Amino acid sequence: MFTREEIEAFEDKNLATYAMRSKDSKGRQYPELEHKYRSVYQRDRDRIVHCEAFRKLEYKTQVFIIFEGDYYRTRLTHTLEVAQIARTIGRNLRLNEDLIETIALAHDLGHTPFGHAGEEALKELMKDHGGFNHNLQGYRVVTLLEKRYPNFMGLNLSWEVRQGILKHSTEFDIPGENPEFENQGLPTLEAQVVDIADEIAYDNHDLDDGLTANLIGVEDLKEISLWRSIKANIKENSNQMSMDMLKYQIIKALINAQVIDLLTETDKRLKNIGSTSSERARYNKEKLISFSDKMQNERKEIRDFLSNNLYNHFRVIRMTSKAKRFIEDLFNVYLNNPRQLLPYEQKRIVNEDEHRVICDYIAGMTDRFALDEHKKLFNPYEKV
Repeated sequence: MFTREEIEAFEDKNLATYAMRSKDSKGRQYPELEHKYRSVYQRDRDRIVHCEAFRKLEYKTQVFIIFEGDYYRTRLTHTLEVAQIARTIGRNLRLNEDLIETIALAHDLGHTPFGHAGEEALKELMKDHGGFNHNLQGYRVVTLLEKRYPNFMGLNLSWEVRQGILKHSTEFDIPGENPEFENQGLPTLEAQVVDIADEIAYDNHDLDDGLTANLIGVEDLKEISLWRSIKANIKENSNQMSMDMLKYQIIKALINAQVIDLLTETDKRLKNIGSTSSERARYNKEKLISFSDKMQNERKEIRDFLSNNLYNHFRVIRMTSKAKRFIEDLFNVYLNNPRQLLPYEQKRIVNEDEHRVICDYIAGMTDRFALDEHKKLFNPYEKV
């Protein structure tokens, strides 16, 4: 049986010099006794998995709103896919897998219902009241909005996990700001792994969902060089395949190609800086976890294709426009008469800005709850 001390000794012996060790954590916001059998990051992971916001990810949109079908990714399935890809990368780079998994499982806790459409709606509604950023909202979830402990608000996570949530950075994710994390260098290498695993997951799985929904076709993808080369290789080395099987094999190979390129390029960068600590690695001028230039260009082709052909497809635009109207309706009806909020939210308004309270409440909804709430408030024949 591993004790916490033995887990920490195992990390010292087996992790790379630049990996973040549990025993070197900057600690929690509120002091707690250490656990006998779990490291600080293992406890953080368990707190996230058991929190309410994590469970709600099951019914929050990735791209396709929940009523479009059961096959499509939700925030929860996307989160699990990110964690799986990130752990694979981290294991091969000898980084701290527990920290990686924890940040990966928490990275989408601040997302609204209806995906990016819900976020855009709340950004507009909150533009004169402090704005809205889903990384900052995720930070609010784990430091303020979750209520699991009698002596403090939030989950009391470690400094490194909170930094990884707030400073999560991709094409769609803008790091939030908080004085505690400013002038502290880049996030840990483990957090950087999650950033890129997120990009790998959503690019390739959005391709999968778009093909399944028939919003894009296999023939549309022939202009993408990486897709074209992988498809040719798979067809050359296989017997006759159904279109579904071919799609699955190509998506799988696309993910594999990107992960291998990432590992190869990152290994070069890490060797160039030599033996160093996690702290010093964070102060490198550029991120050390990175694709090669060639793969960056090939991935840009995929992202541009998705932007032009999937995210701006007329059916997706209709879905997102409808979703924005749901959010706007709910926000304005609560604002016009806050007594329609649940009793706890009404109590918060006594001491907090009502716009932020309403924003927190809506951001925490699932797609299904938001749709049900809209029916109750706007359908005259629906029971309230």
